[in-house]
Amino acid sequence: MQQTIIGGTNRVTTRLGYGCSSLMGGMGRKESLGVLEVAFEAGVRHYDVAPMYGYGEAERCLGEFLQRHPGQVTVTTKYGIPPAKGKSVMGLARSMARPVIKLLPGLKQRLASVADKVTVSEERATFTAAQAKESLERSLAALRVERIDVWLLHEVTAQDLTDDGLLRLLEGQVANGTIGTFGIGSEGSKVEELLRLRPEYCRTLQYEWSVLDAKVEPSDAFRIHHRALTDNFRSLHAALAARPQVCRRWSEVVGLNLAEAETLAKLMLKASLVMNPESIVLFSSKRPEHIRENVRVADDASLVGSATALYELVQAERRELFPDSTAAETR
Repeated sequence: MQQTIIGGTNRVTTRLGYGCSSLMGGMGRKESLGVLEVAFEAGVRHYDVAPMYGYGEAERCLGEFLQRHPGQVTVTTKYGIPPAKGKSVMGLARSMARPVIKLLPGLKQRLASVADKVTVSEERATFTAAQAKESLERSLAALRVERIDVWLLHEVTAQDLTDDGLLRLLEGQVANGTIGTFGIGSEGSKVEELLRLRPEYCRTLQYEWSVLDAKVEPSDAFRIHHRALTDNFRSLHAALAARPQVCRRWSEVVGLNLAEAETLAKLMLKASLVMNPESIVLFSSKRPEHIRENVRVADDASLVGSATALYELVQAERRELFPDSTAAETR
């Protein structure tokens, strides 16, 4: 698989990374560890997690996985959004509900919606040095490691960064080797302001990017992107389905049938890798066959031309496809 060097470090990892947001949520520990192993066996070597994922249990689950593969993978985790209160109760409730969900899969979406409302934390970090240090120590213990490759400030804004002691802490942790590098994990709409007002925190930038977004302008920041698919895929797929003539014309240009959902999805993922060279692109899936297919797509050089053509078509005709939405701004 294609590799890259994490900016500001000497750590080499794969350009395709696995997002751990679904660990210990809809899956139990055994199943969660299983999908981590599937990704590893397929060739993925970067894993992205956060203290809030999996009702506060995802870091510990990933830590158990890391013990099986010491020194073989790189990890991103975050500080800023704590696990929800009552996480142990919700975890028990979900484990008890899981057998029922398997028998009645239609309940899954409704139960997940209720659980999210109950378990989303109302707390938010104050982004002080003392609070950050406590969070870092908890993550190191949960992951069972002495070093975290990328440590991000989760959903931070420029206005949150008023404690200069936080920057000194981050730089000190890099100097002593506890973290490899640091940066921002936030919404793409906040990136421009963060770069303008607080560039010293922006060694790494993690935010959403898909073929619906404008090309990223070069900068010194190392980039990690996510959401190449999800709602963006559904929006584009629906827009093409509603315009069969456009879909046929685009299919002729890219040389593949874009009416097929799987074909469109793989080209959108490939385009994210092609249009953001040297960055890491994250994906998340609970299904082993999807994990293996995403790795195959990442490795398939024959898709580069088609993925590039799809991106150019979307950018050229985006306003016609989505007349009611605001065009993405160049970041």
